[in-house]
Amino acid sequence: MRAIRMVKAGEPLQMQEVPIPAIGKKDILVRVKAAGICHSDAHYRAGNSKMGMLPITLGHEVAGVVERIGVLVTNVNVGDRVGLHYNVSCGDCYQCSAGNDQFCSSVKMIGHHVDGGYAQYISIPARNAVPLPDEISFEAGATLMCASATALHALRKARLKAGETVAIFGLGGLGLSAIQLAKALGAVEIFAVDIKEDKLKMAVYYGAAPINGDRLDAAEEIRKLTDGKGVDVAIEMIGLPRTMRQTVESLGVMGRAVIVGINQTPLSVNPYQTLIGNETEIIGSNDHLLHELPLLMDMARRNILDTSHVVSQVIPLDAGLINKRLDDLENFTSDIRAVVVP
Repeated sequence: MRAIRMVKAGEPLQMQEVPIPAIGKKDILVRVKAAGICHSDAHYRAGNSKMGMLPITLGHEVAGVVERIGVLVTNVNVGDRVGLHYNVSCGDCYQCSAGNDQFCSSVKMIGHHVDGGYAQYISIPARNAVPLPDEISFEAGATLMCASATALHALRKARLKAGETVAIFGLGGLGLSAIQLAKALGAVEIFAVDIKEDKLKMAVYYGAAPINGDRLDAAEEIRKLTDGKGVDVAIEMIGLPRTMRQTVESLGVMGRAVIVGINQTPLSVNPYQTLIGNETEIIGSNDHLLHELPLLMDMARRNILDTSHVVSQVIPLDAGLINKRLDDLENFTSDIRAVVVP
């Protein structure tokens, strides 16, 4: 089969002919119908994260059709439409049993530690397959497996309750999903922070109040718009020191700040004024959980989560085109959401 593979860090991905992967007794073989191109893939190609092996097939946002099943598989059948949870865990350890599969001691991410979805086929444990409703396209289903799932997990970590107010910092795929999901979970007012007008317009479309962080201090503006109270929940999805600080500073009494964006710079806050005085919390949010995905799929099926504007470009399984898209992501020259369709 054809696969687009990372052979060496810092070099373009290459098209290679590789064997169709074998499956074990509890595995399934999936014919890839769509694989999203994520910003993380640009980081991997650049060598900014240690890979589980080289060469490796990238692509962790995957949807497709079950082609073959192992002899012990009972949860899916040949021909089923599925999205694939990208964290492959053992399913038996304490963390897996507790539902925290991203902390499994043997967890491996497809497209990072083991072969992913920039290929015609992928082998994966059957427990990672999530039914993909007919109402959701393969292209949209693939993107749900990353950005939207991570947004839902962050809101659940925030313990968002109906009637609360929310601020979302960063309006990429995660942020726009977070606006819709926060609204569905009962948020009464949502503030959306970014520096790009096209993203702010999309936030308005989904019912959020836009704040251009390039023109205003976002935390000060949020306090102004809430009569000095601040918000109950603030979520940072960019990974910049400035927006991380503003996320915390925008909180009101008993507010919860959830940090999703990745940055190596220490976060500095005033302990009394920012945390102790109002009993606020800073919470880390890492990936998402397998058991959250059926809920996400149902929300997309019911159009509570609108996936119609998610995918901007569909490209074939072509090394040159995929490398071009990764170049755009690495250089921040284009924000379109691209999906590979083998």
